[in-house]
Amino acid sequence: MKNMLRNVLVAAMLLPAAAMAAERNDMASCYEASRLTEFKPAPSGRQLVIIVDQTIKMPEDIQRSAWEKIDRFVQPGDQVKLYTFSAFVPGEYMRLQADVTLEVPPADAVRNDMGMSKLRQLDACMKTQKASFVRGVGGLFVKAMRDANNDNPKSEILHALREVGSDMSQQSAKDRVVFLISDMLENSDYASFYANNAIQNLNVAQEIKKASDKDLFSDLAGARIYVAGAGLLTDSIKQKYRSGKTMDLLNEFWLSYFEKSNGKLEAFGTPMLNVDLK
Repeated sequence: MKNMLRNVLVAAMLLPAAAMAAERNDMASCYEASRLTEFKPAPSGRQLVIIVDQTIKMPEDIQRSAWEKIDRFVQPGDQVKLYTFSAFVPGEYMRLQADVTLEVPPADAVRNDMGMSKLRQLDACMKTQKASFVRGVGGLFVKAMRDANNDNPKSEILHALREVGSDMSQQSAKDRVVFLISDMLENSDYASFYANNAIQNLNVAQEIKKASDKDLFSDLAGARIYVAGAGLLTDSIKQKYRSGKTMDLLNEFWLSYFEKSNGKLEAFGTPMLNVDLK
């Protein structure tokens, strides 16, 4: 894993300065390695943004299910971004852990225009690209999940979403999906979804007004949003019971929040997400 990441960083350092400034891609290009950049197809236009909340330790089955959904979703030409966030304490802050765009194989119509030796090199490289994605982004995803802990009671979900939205606005994409792995229980100076050491039955209209008054809505650029882990409780919460009403109100808040943040909540896993990303 360390050797692979080091090789990726070295490859990135060797990219022309103009290319580095224009667009980050943590995955080395097969077309550049094969000296066939003039034949490189446009990317798919699909963007998957994965956001991991590190203030909550997710059970192993949720972690495994989340990665399986990511792996099934990602296709050649897709861009995948992995963010992590925590509370604002020393050493903890939002990070863009990975930004990868997989490449599209050459169309049959142009393969005859490529030199045989270069084409063989390209084909061999393209066969390994998805596996490189799994090792690289998959490894960082596993580390992000394992580094999460329940030690900090604060959770800045709204602030994190606003920051991610700001980043998304800097890149064009035809089709966007956001996969958020979080308990979705805001606990910050902006708002708290807890009361008396238990999850509140939210006053949705009141909490949405708070978000509006404090300029906490994001711009998620029309993304479809999927959530895993919602309502998951830590050992520090004395009242472990979560009523259906409590979960319905939590869902209702986020449904409204994402709508006002130029997104659409497609599925809300409480805590397991039982549908695939689409």
